[in-house]
Amino acid sequence: MAQDPVCNMDIEESKAGATTAYKGETYYFCSAGCKENFEKEPEKYVKETGGHEYNHH
Repeated sequence: MAQDPVCNMDIEESKAGATTAYKGETYYFCSAGCKENFEKEPEKYVKETGGHEYNHH
């Protein structure tokens, strides 16, 4: 299971509406619209999705 970094929807990789590669990672999207939003500002979404995993103080 993957999570759309734009809308946070859970998606089965095999049923993703769109995918893209960014900095060596594959991102899965529910639709082409979410992929387009991601590609306009990828850093905005990469930071939002990875935040809690790396927030160790």
